[in-house]
Amino acid sequence: MKFVIVTNNPKVYEKYHGDFKVDYRKQSYVQVLTRARDLIHLGHKLLTHPLSGSVKPNETVYKTIIVSEQFKTLDMDSIRIIEKSLETAKKFGSNQHLLTDEMLNDFSLVDMSLIENVIIKLENSL
Repeated sequence: MKFVIVTNNPKVYEKYHGDFKVDYRKQSYVQVLTRARDLIHLGHKLLTHPLSGSVKPNETVYKTIIVSEQFKTLDMDSIRIIEKSLETAKKFGSNQHLLTDEMLNDFSLVDMSLIENVIIKLENSL
């Protein structure tokens, strides 16, 4: 299955932009979820859960989500999941100003590691 990586994580962009379609933008966590939601409303299907991992939305600034590349009919499960995830992320707020460069680097690596195995599985299904 072909897919699009939606991310604000520069490490994910650097690693994957040559091999896959990467929608990379310097945005907030919530803005990444909003971008994924917009793609889902266009007919893309959510392939990874927006709140995957144990890092809470207010603990990190980085988020990577994978959606299908193909446009199809609206997937109601994807819409429900992304809308609930957006609602949850907004409730948590943001502590971005409290993060050191070392913490940002760590969270960037955590976000990338969460997505690496998914990409391997999706790549093997192509």
